[in-house]
Amino acid sequence: MVSAVAVFTGIGVAAPNGLSTPVWWKATLNGESGIRPISRFDASRYPARLAGEVPGFDAAEHIPNRLLPQTDHMTRLALTAAQEAFDDADTDPAQLPEYAAGVVTASSAGGFEFGQRELEALWSKGGQYVSAYQSFAWFYAVNTGQISIRHGLRGPSGVLVTEQAGGLDAVAQARRRLRGGSRLIVTGGVDGAICPWGWTAQLAGGRLSLADDPTRAYLPFDAAARGYVPGEGGAILILEEAAAARARGARVYGELAGYAATFDAKSGSEQHLSGVPGLRRAVELALADAGLAPHDIDVVFADASGVPHLDRAEAEAITAVFGPRRVPVTAPKTMTGRLYAGGAALDLAAALLAIRDALIPPTVNITRLAEGLELDLVSTEPRPCPVRAALVLARGRGGFNAAAVVVGARPH
Repeated sequence: MVSAVAVFTGIGVAAPNGLSTPVWWKATLNGESGIRPISRFDASRYPARLAGEVPGFDAAEHIPNRLLPQTDHMTRLALTAAQEAFDDADTDPAQLPEYAAGVVTASSAGGFEFGQRELEALWSKGGQYVSAYQSFAWFYAVNTGQISIRHGLRGPSGVLVTEQAGGLDAVAQARRRLRGGSRLIVTGGVDGAICPWGWTAQLAGGRLSLADDPTRAYLPFDAAARGYVPGEGGAILILEEAAAARARGARVYGELAGYAATFDAKSGSEQHLSGVPGLRRAVELALADAGLAPHDIDVVFADASGVPHLDRAEAEAITAVFGPRRVPVTAPKTMTGRLYAGGAALDLAAALLAIRDALIPPTVNITRLAEGLELDLVSTEPRPCPVRAALVLARGRGGFNAAAVVVGARPH
């Protein structure tokens, strides 16, 4: 295994407040939310009726006709984002050695949409029954496999399933593949479950906001926090070995300088979901991996669960590492909802663009921090600030914690 430096050279986005990276980033900096009443199914009889849906997506405009019968909505979004990422990186994997490029993505909720289609076939057409396990397994294979097939990627492939933490875990696994000799890995995640089956499962978790006002439904760290709004989408990223990227004259957004994952588990208790001490430990390990100290970090992209006790645990972890109000904190996912495995990947994209543009995107709709939270929350509008290093946090239901450090391109 070589000590390869992993750099980001391409970004593709499918988000509730913008389809494509430029559209999404402009909307994010303008504080434009994509959270609105659900349109993809009749949610009038459900207690939660808001979601972040990708707007204006016509699969026939982005996906070859031959692929439409073989894919579901989430896979089509992933394929669209992957194509944008390749175009943005200005690279043709066909020019690489045969096994030098692969795909490592994350998913957790998208299998519900795949399974919903199977259930509809069973109910309306007498189709063959497919178990929930088979539905998820097929979805993961289809999602990653279709990206590989469409772009001729015959190198390492895989799917990480750690819920919201998956977007960071997949990128870290992609870095490991580069260190193992690969030259380019497609990574990140596009996820979501805005369908009746998926909605029922999410409601059963007890953390969805039941508010009907899109501006007051998802309020992480706010005194009025009441849960989160789910969304669909995420980001697909091109991660390359730095020397190979330089050799072809690639534009580099930044480097994956540090990463760590921890796990909190205490059966039968909510404590394993609190992120303490695991989240703090993940932050400290990621900083050590990057060779940076807390004062080197210019912004933290928070996991921002929207659940009061989880928000407090995250705020306490950030404060313990950086000190009270010592580092800007932001959560642009307040404009998209929580995208499960796609959420952290989209935050990585935001961190890279914050480095490029020296602008920290805002956290919208937060009016009053919950009592005792000592955070310097970037709210209302973007904050001009040189960003040399950004920390991205993500937590997955079940005890998963992940932290990643991205920095501007460095000479090596």
